[in-house]
Amino acid sequence: MPPGIFNQKKMKKLNATTLLIFAGILLVINILSQHFFTRIDLTEGQQYTLSNATRNILKELEEEVTITAYFSEGISQDVKKIKQDFQEMLLEYKNISKGKVDYTFVDPSKKEELKAEAAQNQIPELLVSVREKDQSKQAKAFMGAVLKMGDKKEILPTILSTDGLEYSLTTSIKKMAVKDKPFVGIIQGHGEPGPQELGQIYQTLSILDSVELVNLAVPGDLNSYAALVILAPSDSIPPGQLVLLDQYVSNGGNLFLGINRVTGDLQSQTGSLVSTGLEDWLHQKGINVDSSFVLDAQCGTVNVQQQQGFFVMNTPVQFPYLPLITQFPEHPITDGLEQVILPFASPINFKGPTGTFTTILQSSSKSAASIAPTSFDVLNKKWTAADFTMSNIPLGGILEGLPGGGKIVVIGDGDFPFAGQRGQNNDNVSLLVNAIDWLIDDTGLIALRTKSIATRPISEEYLGDENTGKRNFLKYLNFGLPILLVLFVWVLRSQRQRSLRAKRQLERFV
Repeated sequence: MPPGIFNQKKMKKLNATTLLIFAGILLVINILSQHFFTRIDLTEGQQYTLSNATRNILKELEEEVTITAYFSEGISQDVKKIKQDFQEMLLEYKNISKGKVDYTFVDPSKKEELKAEAAQNQIPELLVSVREKDQSKQAKAFMGAVLKMGDKKEILPTILSTDGLEYSLTTSIKKMAVKDKPFVGIIQGHGEPGPQELGQIYQTLSILDSVELVNLAVPGDLNSYAALVILAPSDSIPPGQLVLLDQYVSNGGNLFLGINRVTGDLQSQTGSLVSTGLEDWLHQKGINVDSSFVLDAQCGTVNVQQQQGFFVMNTPVQFPYLPLITQFPEHPITDGLEQVILPFASPINFKGPTGTFTTILQSSSKSAASIAPTSFDVLNKKWTAADFTMSNIPLGGILEGLPGGGKIVVIGDGDFPFAGQRGQNNDNVSLLVNAIDWLIDDTGLIALRTKSIATRPISEEYLGDENTGKRNFLKYLNFGLPILLVLFVWVLRSQRQRSLRAKRQLERFV
């Protein structure tokens, strides 16, 4: 038998054996994965890795949690992908909790009684887009879950993506598991936003805290509150009520202050000064909130009406009086935040004899300050680099080390949480809630609350007309580099194939 034919049979037998061994290894791995599930997470934000907060909550569970997931099958690949990711997440929850978390998946579309059960549990039947035979159409699908612990129940009515799902799931479990919620008081009576305006803030805080509205004019025990919140007062605070705040902080109380030292009116295009007495109270503790506006080249926009032919168009115009914060010092309060907008903010500095002050918010490297009162020229003012001669102006910070152990978080803008509620930036609300969590020493879910798929805005060094060349270079590099890599791999493979063909043509090649 020629040696070439013998070697070919030997190679075929070896390949078959290797294939069987490989298939056996995959089978064993598949069986083991049902009991020992793990994932390798290569994403920058560790999107598929459960946080330490989640792990600690699951390990400390005293009662069993049962989760019924209502998901329709065979609707679309998108629904299937969300279901699979949710199922893998629940398997991790089950393993980490050592079986304290158990789950089942049901398809309400198959039985009318399951549809009725889903409706009773407030799981709606959604309309989702489905592509079929190159056509897009609408189909009905269930995508929700119900969590139960004893006689307590939490509902996730819609699970449309895995972004933020871990936070929703973990907070629902903790909400059922927690026995004594800390009390958080939101002070009213001095022109602060009322219950309707508090909206999302009240709802978010209520997940893990007992939130109450507090009127300092009505006698009560402030020491029962783990933290007090004062947001954007516009009327004077009587001296007697400021004394109550003094006593509260001296007894170890924690205070969050969002103070408006200045305010702006876009209709009249004027900026004015605000005085409530709170600024003097802070000054006694060494915190100075200046009576000026912070301007920032990195800023939000306002809509301006412009005449274009026969039409009036709303045009977004950058407005430096709305600083947009994207760089944050390392601190649990700002952990995971990407950007916070502060409409009409004021500078903050500390010159106190006692305590330590830590800055947690500051303007960009291109900023400025404008003394109040002032006027705006939103449409005609052309901003240049010469208008921004200051940098890194403190806009918010923490005062610690006070007698009695109290802590104060102060932000030089009282309206920032409501900018988040109006859809401009959800991180604004997260900033407030993170601060409350930190004040009452419940920092576990801070990073989890802001854990999401990160956005990557253009760095400040590439903004402006003077950096057009840098931006174009990066744009063409991002476009051309993948193509060059593909061509490079193709050239290598072609050379390797030519080398193999040449080798086979040798007389002694077997």
